Amino acid sequence: MSTDKTFSASLTRRTLLGGLAGTPVALGLGGAVLGAGTFGLASRAQAQTTLKISHQFPGGTLTEGDFRDRLCRKFAAQVEAETKGALKFEIYPASSLMKTVAQLQALRKGALDLTLYPMPYGGGEIGEMNLGLMPCLVTTYEQGLAWKNKPIGAAMTKALEAKGVKLVSWVWQAGGVASRAGTVLHPADVKGIKIRGGSREMDMLFKAAGASVSSIPSNEIYAGMQTGALDAAVTSSTSLISFKLEEQSKSLTAARQKSFWYMLEPLFMSKTVFDALPADQQKAILAAGEAMEPFGLEEAKKDDQRVAEIYAKAGVKVVDMDDKVMDEWRAIARETAWKDFAERSPENAALLKLAEDVA
Repeated sequence: MSTDKTFSASLTRRTLLGGLAGTPVALGLGGAVLGAGTFGLASRAQAQTTLKISHQFPGGTLTEGDFRDRLCRKFAAQVEAETKGALKFEIYPASSLMKTVAQLQALRKGALDLTLYPMPYGGGEIGEMNLGLMPCLVTTYEQGLAWKNKPIGAAMTKALEAKGVKLVSWVWQAGGVASRAGTVLHPADVKGIKIRGGSREMDMLFKAAGASVSSIPSNEIYAGMQTGALDAAVTSSTSLISFKLEEQSKSLTAARQKSFWYMLEPLFMSKTVFDALPADQQKAILAAGEAMEPFGLEEAKKDDQRVAEIYAKAGVKVVDMDDKVMDEWRAIARETAWKDFAERSPENAALLKLAEDVA
């Protein structure tokens, strides 16, 4: 069974690798030290391997808590069962293993095995990842999930794998706006306020509408709103619940009807680590990742409804977007975020076109 870890081991994989440099041993996955030659890759099929899953969200159990944490636990349980215990997992919630923004680089280097990670957080390292939160590009779950089996999905996974990242499970989330000031519904509503958008592209949208922006991760929004450093923030419905932002909010723009904010937040795996596993274990990981996708969809949709109920019960004003409001935001997005992304490279332009082709 997977275990929950809320601390960082003092001896990291990178440290151990450095200490073993020049010696006739190699570091196995999950920290197992394997001898050279006879005890190389072939022995991994027999040895028990422990993989670490890191994420920034509150920890829970298989049945309770933030669904993203539960998804990691369900994934781990299925893989452990399928591999008859050859693969085991340690789960580190709430950025307890490493800082939120450090996870992608660690994954790419093989120092972290898996992470459930908001794709746009990695846009500074891998430019293609900015497409994972492009305002008004994806406007329904069905549209987003269709990417997987369309040319955009193939192009995206190829780009990620070239940078050392394996996409294991496609998870999309809609987002809403929590505000400690006035209601944020129309573009004119953000003029003069400081808002957290969640991606470079969302920030461009808000700047064009007259706002100042903050790029903090979602697990720091509460403190930002509490201290007055933030007036408003856009984040997923699940994070709006898990981080208890209703305690700092006067208004919520919910995602239960329409949203200009759909984010791809997959379960990622280090390609270096994945490629070193035997074929049967790779197959088990990919099968479990795919099996988690209906769960992610169902829970994300539930949270879109739940967040409105929770905030209303707390006395927060709740409003919804409609097609007219979406058109207002889309007009700005096309001329700012979409245009900027496409102009950064021919590859970006091609990716955006493939995404637009998925209605």
